[in-house]
Amino acid sequence: MLTPPSGRTGRITRDLPRIVAELVIAAIGFTFIGWAVVANQQWFDRHFLPAFFVSRQMYAQIEMIGRVSALALGLVLLFIARPFLGRLVARHTWVVFNTLAAIVLAFVASEVILSQLHAHAAEQEPAGQEPRRRLDARLGWTFVPSRAADYVESGRRIQYAFDVHGYRVRSLSEPVDFERPSILFTGESMMVGEGLTWDESVPARVGAALGVQSANLAVSAYATDQAYLRLLTELPRFQHPLAIVTLFTPAIFDRNMDDDRPHLGPGLVWQPPVTRWRMLDILRLLVRYRKVETIDRGVAVTRDAFRATIALAHAHRATPLIVVPQFGPEEAADRALRARILDDPDFPVVRVELDGSWRIPGDRHPDARAAQAIASAIVARLRDGVDTVDRVDSLDRVDRVDRVETVDRVDRAGGVERTKR
Repeated sequence: MLTPPSGRTGRITRDLPRIVAELVIAAIGFTFIGWAVVANQQWFDRHFLPAFFVSRQMYAQIEMIGRVSALALGLVLLFIARPFLGRLVARHTWVVFNTLAAIVLAFVASEVILSQLHAHAAEQEPAGQEPRRRLDARLGWTFVPSRAADYVESGRRIQYAFDVHGYRVRSLSEPVDFERPSILFTGESMMVGEGLTWDESVPARVGAALGVQSANLAVSAYATDQAYLRLLTELPRFQHPLAIVTLFTPAIFDRNMDDDRPHLGPGLVWQPPVTRWRMLDILRLLVRYRKVETIDRGVAVTRDAFRATIALAHAHRATPLIVVPQFGPEEAADRALRARILDDPDFPVVRVELDGSWRIPGDRHPDARAAQAIASAIVARLRDGVDTVDRVDSLDRVDRVDRVETVDRVDRAGGVERTKR
């Protein structure tokens, strides 16, 4: 057996840390460069879903900045950092090792500290944000009941009042009456009417237009499965539900796949929050990357939740309706996602195309004009389908609604042009 000369063995031993360091840095650099090449717009559209609080234009700019930054970082690692850090490791091996160990220990310490704090779900507002919420073991969170508070939104003072069941109402002295004929509204902050007075909100406008009680069961930041679970819990309280209106738009679909809260899995099976390392949760909150398999599963669960909502409405002889607001022209990614989820002949969908500027300044929630347009579309569809106003006194119910998707195009004057497809 041949043995290399001792001088060569010593040289290899001395160079080994440098070689390993350069190989690792080169691999990282090639990874960044490869990702920058592969991650084109189609890749982003497959893995990053539309965002409600970020416009499509800003999203595209962020994507381009990310690709350029990754390419630049990869080149710097390959041609500048690799040889420099390789020599540094060779000269100060133990110093570099100690530094890396300190970084690892810092992450471990951070994880231990974070694990002692309350874990907020990705969509859960921090304490003190109005309207106030409280934890709920089954739903994740609900509004604090029997509470009214003022909040300044875009220079306007808005009062949020919630009755004993956590439904938004005009005032604490006007709780929802379960014995009255009612239209139930489920969903998230757009249906809650965040940034709007009670009278400006969609449920209040629909109730006033049809002359019936509106029950606002929506809770801010709810996903579709949470809205269904809340409806499943609350609907039996109502003696005469006339209709159930829920809201959906592709811009809020991403939250349907969050599993750091109680959620419904395939088959609408309730599942507790998934526990992960807190540092990983923070990274997932900042980078909303989704696997294709995760998105496919989210689409299936969302469709199942809508089917269950519709079936629940029919079981209580109420008319179901899914309202889909769209601000400005519909992007291709939004259109494809909407089609995957809502293109079903059994889904009673009404789309409402809104002016892109009809948002609360600096907030992106629908303003009073948008809420009026959405409410008008709901009223028009309910009158077409069930003639609610004429049947309130006799409490007649209709088991079916003409399931033709309706697009309501709203002009700046508030007029409605209706097109059936």
